[in-house]
Amino acid sequence: MSILCDAEIRALCEQGLLVQPYQPELVNPASLDVRLGPTLLVEKIGHHRLDPYSLEGFTEEMPFYLAPGRFVLAETVETFHVPDEYAGQFALKSSRAREGIEHLMAGYIDPGFNNSKLTLELCNARRYHPVAIWPGMRIGQVVWHRMSAVPEQSYRQTGRYNNDPAVQRSKG
Repeated sequence: MSILCDAEIRALCEQGLLVQPYQPELVNPASLDVRLGPTLLVEKIGHHRLDPYSLEGFTEEMPFYLAPGRFVLAETVETFHVPDEYAGQFALKSSRAREGIEHLMAGYIDPGFNNSKLTLELCNARRYHPVAIWPGMRIGQVVWHRMSAVPEQSYRQTGRYNNDPAVQRSKG
């Protein structure tokens, strides 16, 4: 496997692959930034289910504050369209980690992950202070890899989270 460079990421995105919507300013030398989408799944006292919560109306100037220790599932703005010969790895932006946001490392993007938002497992790791989040903020980046060969079965055949247009609870 080799890591894709900026020119390769840009070319694939311009063909409608990897992510939509595509914005050229999100391309880095060896990764593609992704942004926080408008919906969270949050815990509520009294039941185990995570319920939808809209971030519509929150902005960088007037953010949603994630309380210390609070866990949420979030989504990306981008919808993924990954060809079978590529895979990706999500990594939290270092600026977000330095603010106290933690990602629970379930960010592998299989070949064939298609027509879906990426669900992110986020937590405020700070002990005393909330951290600000808002829709559209650069939350992470995806490092893209070219596979050594096309897999015998892609995520199109084996995956449970394809064609998910929004953040998803566990299906497992």
